[in-house]
Amino acid sequence: MLRAAKQIARHRGTNERITYLCSKIVTSTSNSYYSTLNQKTYKGGGKSNGWSKYFLAPRGPKGWTIPPSRGYGMIIARVLRGALKLRYILLGGAIGGGVTLNKKYEDWKDGLPDFKWLEEVLPKDEKWTQFSKALAEFGSSVKDVIEIDPRLRQLGEDKIAEWRRWFDTRLDDAIEAADYQGSTLNESKGEIKAKTTVTALSLSNDESRRKYEALQSQVENLQTEVINVQIKYQRELEKMEKENRELRQQFLILKQNKKTSTKKIKKSLIDMYSEVLDELTGYDSSYSMADHLPRVVVVGDQSSGKTSVLESIAKARIFPRGSGEMMTRAPVKVTLAEGPYHVAQFRDSDREYDLNKESDLSELRREVEFRMRASVRGGKTVSNEVISMTVKGPGLQRMVLVDLPGIISTMTVDMAADTKDSIHQMTKHYMSNPNAIILCIQDGSVDAERSNVTDLVMQCDPLGRRTIFVLTKVDLAEELADPDRIRKILSGKLFNMKALGYYAVVTGRGRKDDSIEAIRQYEEDFFKNSKLFHRRGVIMPHQVTSRNLSMAVSDRFWKMVRETIEQQADAFKATRFNLETEWKNNFPRLRESGRDELFEKAKGEILDEVVNLSQICAKKWEEALSEKLWDKLSNYVFENVYLPAAQSGSQNSVNTMVDIKLRQWAEQSLPAKSVEAGWETLQTQFLMLMEKARKSPDHDDIFDNLKLAVIDEAIRRHSWEDKAIDMLRVIQLNTLEDRFVHDKAEWDHAVKFLETSVKDKLDQTEHTLNEMMGPGQFTRITHWKSLTEDQSKRRHVKYELDKILRTDEKHLPTLSYDELTTVRKNLQREGVEVDTDYIRQTWFPTYRRHFLKQALHRAHDCRKAYYLYTQQGTECEISCSDVVLFWRIQQVIKVTCNALRQQVINREARRLDKEIKEVLDEFSEDEEKKAQLLTGKRVLLAEELIKVRHIQEKLEEFINCLNQEK
Repeated sequence: MLRAAKQIARHRGTNERITYLCSKIVTSTSNSYYSTLNQKTYKGGGKSNGWSKYFLAPRGPKGWTIPPSRGYGMIIARVLRGALKLRYILLGGAIGGGVTLNKKYEDWKDGLPDFKWLEEVLPKDEKWTQFSKALAEFGSSVKDVIEIDPRLRQLGEDKIAEWRRWFDTRLDDAIEAADYQGSTLNESKGEIKAKTTVTALSLSNDESRRKYEALQSQVENLQTEVINVQIKYQRELEKMEKENRELRQQFLILKQNKKTSTKKIKKSLIDMYSEVLDELTGYDSSYSMADHLPRVVVVGDQSSGKTSVLESIAKARIFPRGSGEMMTRAPVKVTLAEGPYHVAQFRDSDREYDLNKESDLSELRREVEFRMRASVRGGKTVSNEVISMTVKGPGLQRMVLVDLPGIISTMTVDMAADTKDSIHQMTKHYMSNPNAIILCIQDGSVDAERSNVTDLVMQCDPLGRRTIFVLTKVDLAEELADPDRIRKILSGKLFNMKALGYYAVVTGRGRKDDSIEAIRQYEEDFFKNSKLFHRRGVIMPHQVTSRNLSMAVSDRFWKMVRETIEQQADAFKATRFNLETEWKNNFPRLRESGRDELFEKAKGEILDEVVNLSQICAKKWEEALSEKLWDKLSNYVFENVYLPAAQSGSQNSVNTMVDIKLRQWAEQSLPAKSVEAGWETLQTQFLMLMEKARKSPDHDDIFDNLKLAVIDEAIRRHSWEDKAIDMLRVIQLNTLEDRFVHDKAEWDHAVKFLETSVKDKLDQTEHTLNEMMGPGQFTRITHWKSLTEDQSKRRHVKYELDKILRTDEKHLPTLSYDELTTVRKNLQREGVEVDTDYIRQTWFPTYRRHFLKQALHRAHDCRKAYYLYTQQGTECEISCSDVVLFWRIQQVIKVTCNALRQQVINREARRLDKEIKEVLDEFSEDEEKKAQLLTGKRVLLAEELIKVRHIQEKLEEFINCLNQEK
């Protein structure tokens, strides 16, 4: 060392440099080492030898006393002894390379079986880091200054050369191992480069320049070796990850074979954090409250390579590709986590996509594209709806990234008019989060002046405290761009924006089919052989490759999380307190029930009412069915059966026509009408039960809208069984075959049924005539009303028609031509001009009223004619065929109601219950439907309180686990 110092002094021309270099050597090593050396040097008699005086004998404030010449044998012995001591130091530095593996093991430990015994064997990381840093500083200083005295070469040049080669090799290995995971080596190389630069400037002769060039070459070789070491260790890590996956699989197989009890799998920190973000997205999509939780926001111009950077970090090509087309149409939240298997999964799906299988990758990309297009509604090009997915795999850095649509400067004709503004607003919205980490992606193959994203980033983060700049496509930039311009970009001197760090990556060769492994290999080879980024020393090795980028982003992400998570939890505590206070003031006697809980309660009440359908008594069912059925059938019975037959003339023709009409009716429309009546009766009874429940004192009107919507939808879907129509057809045909009334009670019921039905029709006919003729004289006087011109004509026509009916009480239902001519001429004499159609329109209700009044008289006469009917049958003097007809109709209604009642109780109520359950299940999955049907201040306040409480609990759980990990 003394000889090296003297040699440098000869170049500098002063002894003061010797003093400075020696002091640097002494201070850069540990005190314990030199104290031990001092003790061994003075061992035996307490006298110091000449070697120790070079370091330990001070004289004056500026230098060290240079000892007299000693025997060369003693000097060689001392040098070899120092070399042996350095061997142990270098060996310890080499072991420092295991720090990275130790740290990596801590990350894998959650996915492996219990290996806690290793913690007692491996030392702590901090001790290894401190020792490796000290060793690197010592190595950097020693490597520059150490030279061998020429006098020693005369004694044994071969031995000294061999020792020097051994020393350089061991020193380089120790430095590389100690600086594997940090930037200490980069700082050391910077010192080497600075020293060599200063030395080159100070030297004037040719020999100095040659040494400077040699040192410069050594620095470049060292950079190459650093990249090679990174690649080497990366391959070793991948090998260990593969072994880890195999061990994990074997462990799971053994666990299944032992049939151990299943336990709840403990969620990782990043999964817990991602769930909190998902809850916040569902709670407040506008982030108007205080959602300032950190997330990595990936922003950049369209086609700048943002998605490719994210895929490189995720180690899988999970997004669809398009040439020149906008593919990212909605924010995609990707949660990266370490795991034994490389899989992806959407938040709302249980399916896992194996990212090692190309078939699963293709399906995943199709699903992403489908979800993006489905999120764009109403003619929009981009959407604010977030697509959440999780990607797990060996070696992935834990973080949450949000990929946003690329910023565009020009819109195409197939885009919505507000696409450009929507993308700008969405990007600024995510970047405005004060704790969001902005991953600014810049295309290195295009001019920097064409960048749109840098201005937005500068507006949101002017000081660059949370921005990381990434230059993509640098393989193209090497051929096209100016090296000085690239150097300015990566040093932060070209753009006005500032950033925490600057990185350069290669995201592929522009081939869609390239795998991530091929892209990473291409990236490593490029940076290893690049003249621009490596040979010319534009950037440091830790600023290149996607792997270094992902590590830097992950470290910054977790640092931001640890700094801000407590503050966000306190904000939610305050919000929860305010909501709870408001609930107690407005609803002191009620519990906070959200929409899901209220929906389940309403579901139970609706299903209980379905059960109550079967508890309605048979008599009530038959009365309701009979009323509904006659309401459906009465018009057909009068218009198509009774009136045409009764107005036909003779008694025999009446019975024949009735038989024909009834049989046609039973074979065609009667069964279908009966089923329709039964379906409507079921609906009516169910609504009556719901209405009765609404009037109970314990009724909660918050469910009314939901119940009505469910019932309406279920009844709309409900249809009677098809086989019920065939069954009813057989029963009704057999019933109508019976033409004989069996007893007096049935006869009286038939007469009453006839009278009631005829009276109803007579009332309808009277109402029709009153509308045609206008109000009577008394009503006109009392209500100050007058007749219209048409009503006055109708009165004149009716007066003439009544004359005809009074003349012939058994007149046929139609007017003859002569009768029409007579009526028209009589009206003309009175100054009323009408046509034959006008007369016929007035004749129809007039004759019907006349006929119905006669039918009532016949019904009254037939009330006491049962015994005559039983003795004389159809030849009875009193015509009672209409009573027999209505008895037959009454019997059909009775057996039909009985069949419908049994069908409702045994089959239809259960089918309706099933359909209501299906509707409820559909509504339970439709959040928009529930929000539409369950409304009001009570629901909204409870829903917000429940969500805030849930988010706060998840935040506290995450904070506890985060503190335990520290």
